[in-house]
Amino acid sequence: MDSEKFTIEPSSNDTVERDFTVSDVPGLRSSASDADRKSLMFDVIIAGCGPTGAMLAAELRLYGVRVLVLEKETEPKSFVRIVGLHVRSLELMAMRGLLDRMLEHGRQRPAGGFFAAINKPAPKGLDSAHAYLLGIPQPVIERLLEEHAIRRGAQVRRGCAVAGFEQDDQGVTVELADGEQVRSRYLVGCDGGRSTVRKLLGVGFPGEPSRTETLMGEMEVGVPQEEIAAKVTQIGETNKRFWLRPVGGGAYSVVAPAAGVSDRAEPPTLEDFKQQLRAIAGTDFGVHSPRWLSRFGDATRLAERYRVGRVLLAGDAAHIHPPTGGQGLNLGLQDAFNLGWKLAAQIRGWAPRTLLDTYQSERHPVAEDVLDNTRAQMELHSTEPGPQAVRRLLTELMDFDEVNRYLIEKITAIGIRYDFGEGPDLLGRRMRDIDVKQGRLYGLLHRGRGLLLDRTERLAVGGWSDRVDYAADPTAALDVPCVLLRPDGHVAWIGDDQQDLDDHLSRWFGKPAN
Repeated sequence: MDSEKFTIEPSSNDTVERDFTVSDVPGLRSSASDADRKSLMFDVIIAGCGPTGAMLAAELRLYGVRVLVLEKETEPKSFVRIVGLHVRSLELMAMRGLLDRMLEHGRQRPAGGFFAAINKPAPKGLDSAHAYLLGIPQPVIERLLEEHAIRRGAQVRRGCAVAGFEQDDQGVTVELADGEQVRSRYLVGCDGGRSTVRKLLGVGFPGEPSRTETLMGEMEVGVPQEEIAAKVTQIGETNKRFWLRPVGGGAYSVVAPAAGVSDRAEPPTLEDFKQQLRAIAGTDFGVHSPRWLSRFGDATRLAERYRVGRVLLAGDAAHIHPPTGGQGLNLGLQDAFNLGWKLAAQIRGWAPRTLLDTYQSERHPVAEDVLDNTRAQMELHSTEPGPQAVRRLLTELMDFDEVNRYLIEKITAIGIRYDFGEGPDLLGRRMRDIDVKQGRLYGLLHRGRGLLLDRTERLAVGGWSDRVDYAADPTAALDVPCVLLRPDGHVAWIGDDQQDLDDHLSRWFGKPAN
């Protein structure tokens, strides 16, 4: 929806959503008054305008959902940390027409060497049209996604921190740090690992605290590149948490184990880097003029629930883990893609009764798997003899194509298969970006609607045409007759029978309009 069409008038179908009752949620207040209902100026308030929050806001706006994003920081991040968009995230960007814009600001790298930094190339024939890693500065991706959300009509307010909220069976009243109150139907916490929303919601965040900590920053050096390369190669044989890599403009990315575990809210100093470099390499490489300095630990935690009533969690607010493998930002973006269309369907009034519940049932196990593989990777980074022996064995095993492929698909999230019940292996998996008569498959998903790709030219979406698009293409590169795709590109149905299709359209897209 274009921004000029954005209004604060309540939707005519606001009252149709009835997916839980007051008695379902401990501590939930009774029904709001008529005055409260009239004050529902937004459908969704999102706490946090990082990549997850901005992506979710843009997704919701595809469906005309009125969105307010609250960001406690007054200005975007200034330090330039390079992050990597993995294959599945690149596919999602392509589905919404964002990929070209991302490519303009990033650098493509081969999709290999992700798992525990074991240097193995990606297997041949990785099942994606976007089988590479895109390195892109974090402030740039955050800016691009925020601009995308604003263009679609989302409102973003910076310098606004959530101080409290109270939900009832009509919506959520959010109190800001300055005492202002705003009201919406739903609140989504995308406010990071220290999430205020999660804490106020009382959702448990079990896991392990940090046992080790790593220093990371960008700075200039005072010794020749050849000397740095020789030292890094020597130390890197056993210490995978140490490197100095040129990042352009005379600066180096510097990563080194910290001396101990401290409060992550306290940034390290340049002297901290010098001390650790001297302890590990015997020299501080003459580092100076830092661009930014930070630290990260290996804390690993997963929210017990992703939803309590009208309040949901996504991104780091729902899960934290070490950055090894570069999965964190990608996991949050993929949460937003999974949640966006489901929450919009709930608000617009056509969601099947249990659709919003599938956000947790699908994404919680994915996060569990990411936490487990990062735990494993961190063990393989240890310099102890046992983990080093396991690392050498795994390095040998990754010479087998099946092992290498399995780990790459796990890290890049293209191996995910949601449980949609019995059926062919493709059911529940994401559909790759194939050639179709109309161009490319992902180009048909830009509007965020479902899609029936019909090779038989005999089926129809009928009363679901306001939610599901139809594309007949007998030449499509499929080895099945027809597929029904959800708005996130996952295969919801395979077959050629109209009645069976109608049953699955009802399952995912609610009752037909006529």
